[in-house]
Amino acid sequence: MNSIKVLYAHNYYLQSGGEDTAFNAEVNLLRDHGSEVLEYVEDNHNIASRSQLSVALQTVWSWDSYKKIKNTLCRERPQIAHFHNTFPLLSPAVYYACHEENVPVIQSLDNPRLLCPSANFYRDGKLCQDCLGKTPPWPSVLHACYHGSHMQTAVVASMLTFHRWRKTWKRQVDCYLVATEFYRRKFIEGGLPAKNIVVKPHFIYPDPGAGSEKSPGEYVLFIGRLDPEKGVRTMLDAWKALPHIPLKIRGDGQLEEEAREFIRSTQPTSVELIQRLPREGLTALIKNARLLIWPSNGYYETFGYVAVECFANGVPVIASDIGVMSEIVTNGITGLHFTPGDSSDLAEKVKWAWEHPGTMAEMGRNARKEYELKYTAERNYNMLMDIYHTAIGHSNG
Repeated sequence: MNSIKVLYAHNYYLQSGGEDTAFNAEVNLLRDHGSEVLEYVEDNHNIASRSQLSVALQTVWSWDSYKKIKNTLCRERPQIAHFHNTFPLLSPAVYYACHEENVPVIQSLDNPRLLCPSANFYRDGKLCQDCLGKTPPWPSVLHACYHGSHMQTAVVASMLTFHRWRKTWKRQVDCYLVATEFYRRKFIEGGLPAKNIVVKPHFIYPDPGAGSEKSPGEYVLFIGRLDPEKGVRTMLDAWKALPHIPLKIRGDGQLEEEAREFIRSTQPTSVELIQRLPREGLTALIKNARLLIWPSNGYYETFGYVAVECFANGVPVIASDIGVMSEIVTNGITGLHFTPGDSSDLAEKVKWAWEHPGTMAEMGRNARKEYELKYTAERNYNMLMDIYHTAIGHSNG
């Protein structure tokens, strides 16, 4: 398949996460296949040096990013522009620069910020969709959903309202990419045109390889942010009934000290909090696990990078039975489901899994097959190039 020249743009977060991973993986994948990739990036670490008013105005319409993108397009003439996160320093203004230069726009929807100002459908410890379909999304401002600030939330809500009014999302983006069918349905419900939304899952690159027949695994593993919506408290509560099963927790976040206090107060010798690891160390941690816990609580994950990475390594997953998690993990095939927020149900499923290593090993083999079917780099590259060439063809037509 012919390589192309593409502009890749992204606004990095303060805390690195799945969106940054997706951006970097696609850039590397395209370059490794011979495409010329131009990068335009902003970084939220730069916000501290700017005034609040300046950041607020840029969030709605960044003339700076508009001009820089337009200059890059005029100078380099890429065939297509692919955006990941544009919030807050790029802003939707960059789409207009692309269309003025007749460069098709691809937008990866790696979070639901177009539908929910806090970008997580989560408030006060539970699922919240109060802003879905509302213009302006006033409930978010009322509840100060973004960073606990009425003012900052009002800025995000203003950006969404302004661009809905201008029909930016419908007129200025040629194709939206979502990682799951669940989120395709959710964005259609929120008003995006169904014909413009394509499901393209993320991928693991390079392939870590499942290797030879793996041992049953030495521990249960959690990898992720230690934040309330990630189900950390549900997991810790479950482990009160599982003191004999080793659990390794790799993560940091709001609940890190709470996790440490749990370990100190209950002294379960089986629970260990692990600091950040280099890529090789993280892969080894996954390979030696019997299973992964994915316990997000009443929270719509947009994808499950860690779960799919476990699939690639032949490790099954116990996941909350909600949204994307139900879609990615097939109950009884590639892992098990448990009731979201129910620590007793989680404990029961973990205990059963630990006591049935042969069955879990079979689920691990199924998980590896699922990775090979859906989440390889080669499959993703072919899908991406098909999407690009279709968008370019429509633009030239």
